This record gives sequence, C-alpha cells and structure tokens, in this order.
Amino acid sequence: MKTGRNEPCPCGSGKKFKRCCMTNDSQQSSELRDAIEQTLTMNPNLSIDDLNAVVAQRAEEMNNRPNADFCGLTPSQMQNWLYAPFNELQKISIQTPSDLSASPVMRYLELIVDTILEQGGTMKATPKGNLPAKLVKAASELLPEFAVAEFNKTVSISEFAGSNEDKFNALHYTRILAELADIIYIERGKFYISKWAQEQYQAQGMTAFFPVLLEMATTRYNWGYLDGWEDDIPLREFWVFMLWRLQTHGSVAQLVDETATAFPDVLKHFQDEDYRTPKEQLGVLIETRFLSRFLEFFGFVVIDPKRFIDGQFVSPKLACQALLQQTFRFSL
Repeated sequence: MKTGRNEPCPCGSGKKFKRCCMTNDSQQSSELRDAIEQTLTMNPNLSIDDLNAVVAQRAEEMNNRPNADFCGLTPSQMQNWLYAPFNELQKISIQTPSDLSASPVMRYLELIVDTILEQGGTMKATPKGNLPAKLVKAASELLPEFAVAEFNKTVSISEFAGSNEDKFNALHYTRILAELADIIYIERGKFYISKWAQEQYQAQGMTAFFPVLLEMATTRYNWGYLDGWEDDIPLREFWVFMLWRLQTHGSVAQLVDETATAFPDVLKHFQDEDYRTPKEQLGVLIETRFLSRFLEFFGFVVIDPKRFIDGQFVSPKLACQALLQQTFRFSL
C-alpha cells in the first residue's frame, strides 16, 4: 500500500512521509517513469498487459540493484532488514550459543529466574517495585567475571553493578526485556515467573530465553529509555545493517559514516552544536544505544572508554567477542 504524504513515514522517524523519505521514493518513481516513457517511445503499440509486465520487470531490477549508499546492499534487502519481523530477516542467521556465561544479560536473567524459583515461585519486590537489594548485590558480584572495560569495573560508575536496581542499568535493562518477553511479571508487589517460562527453563535452560530476549531488544524495547536523547530518533530500525557493518570492519568511526550515508534523514533529528556536528551527535547515539546498551549488555562487544589521546578526541575502540560471531552470521 502506498504511503500518503501526511501519514507517518515508514522509516519510524515519527515525521510525516512528505518531510522524511518521500524524496527518495520520488527519485525512484522518476527513474521508473523515465524507463516507461522510453519503452513507450520505442514500442508505441504495447498493450496494457505488456506495459504492466515491463513496469514490473523494471521495478524489480531497480529493487535488486546494489546501492553504493547501502554498502552494496540492494533496496530489496535493505527493506527486509528495516521492516521484516525478527524471524523473517534474510541473509542473516541468528543462533543460540551453547555457552551464555559471558553474557551479562543472560547471567542476570538466570539469577532472577533461579531466585524466584528457589523462593517457591514468587519474589517480593521493593516498595518502589524494583528487584530486591539482595539480588542486586548478587548480580553486582558477577562483575569480575565479565569481559568489560576497566571503566566499568569501578562500581560507583559502572553499568554492570550498583547499590539498587535504579543505579544498575544492565540489570534494569534485563528486567525490562524479561517483562516484555513475558518471562517474568510483577503483581501485587511480587515478581513471578510465567508458566511458559518455567516449562521452557526446565526443558532447555537459559538457552530457551536467548532468542526471545534478542527479539525484544531489537523490536520492542525503547532504545531511548536510558538516555537523554529524543525517543523518536530512529536507530533501532537500523540494527541489522549496523551489526553487519560492524562485523565487517570493526571500526566505530566507519560505522557512523556508513550509517549517516545509508540513512541521511536521521541527521535531521540533530541540531548544529558548538562542539559537535549532527554526524558526531549520531556517533554518540550509536555508541550509547547500539554499542553500549545493546551489544555490550549482551556480551557481544567490549568498548574501550578512553576518549582522549594526546589531547585529541578519538572514537572508542571496540573489541568483538566470541559470542558475537557465534550468534550472528551474514551470508551476503
């Protein structure tokens, strides 16, 4: 179905179509019209059916033509990565590693589930509705076991430890994903594990929850929840593309350049600042939402926190972990 000018843009930006991606669509439509006119000029006696067949063929050719701005992807493949359901993504295989002990999110979830089951199927929440302090302390003690940067090993400023759930972002993130996935739920001041989750855990262990947590993180979780940026800046929609590029070269700076080139409209969400251009602001957003609070929380990468070398600001260094290659494989 064709998107109307005043309808929300399908890219997820929150803007009207006419103020977002309509220009790109118009360029493709113009190219298609030119091709039709050329065909009619050369074959003025074509029937409607023959003309429709020509149009369909030309449109398919355009959609399957590699696009340099997409790093060689075709528009058809990019559309799949942007809009297809999690289990219908093409050219990417998502597997569940047999050993998930290196993943902070999975270790925290295991601790939550085991604690609930050990207490007879319920766990009392704090008056604020958060995870109990004893569990938070136990989760914080797991920090030395994770391959995270030195910056994150200082408990007072760590994403992976804290005195309570509100100060422990990775644990809070895990709890939100588990609730979105209907693994746990809170009712009348107590946490419970759902019936289906109990059955799956008994049958498969933590591996049962890995795919569903990934799906929640990339389709339902609000990537703007833990930061001060605007919620409607589209970035989650680009996660497969960004992951592909990151696995290809491992450079954060190149990833930012490629994302800005493939999705130039996202730069319109940022205003020029005295110290940062819109693309530099996009880089900060990618580091915060995609690298730190998705890939690092899952244990897929480790980010070096150093930002200044010899007085110069530098892009963060990133080390891909074994869990990343074990989980995602591209066939392009």
